[in-house]
Amino acid sequence: MAHERGTLEAVINARNQAASATQSAAKNPADAKAMQALLGAESALTSSLGKLFALMENYPNLKADQTMSSLMEELSSTENKVAFARQAYNDAVMVYNIQIESFPDVLVAKNYHFEAATLFEIENEEERSAVKVKF
Repeated sequence: MAHERGTLEAVINARNQAASATQSAAKNPADAKAMQALLGAESALTSSLGKLFALMENYPNLKADQTMSSLMEELSSTENKVAFARQAYNDAVMVYNIQIESFPDVLVAKNYHFEAATLFEIENEEERSAVKVKF
């Protein structure tokens, strides 16, 4: 994998940025800028994972290696965790938004200037599509 070090480093950097953006968004879910940063970081992670999967297709002998097999399993697990976290966040945002609009909570929300939180949405169709991998 030394000859494709850049791809692996891109995945690691994207993962670190996504983790950092997740922490920022968790601190203030109503902050639209933090959510946009999280969306960008998650998109970069998805893109770099796609490149890694494509790299795996070009080097079939790497697929049989135990280390690469465990890496592929971990990447698949990470993608599933990210998808679950996105859904959990959107569920929490919907509950929060409904709560601040319901009586009597709306009275407190208006007095203390609670704002509706932004849902996590992917706008780019390319980022929404699943990565195709053949083994």
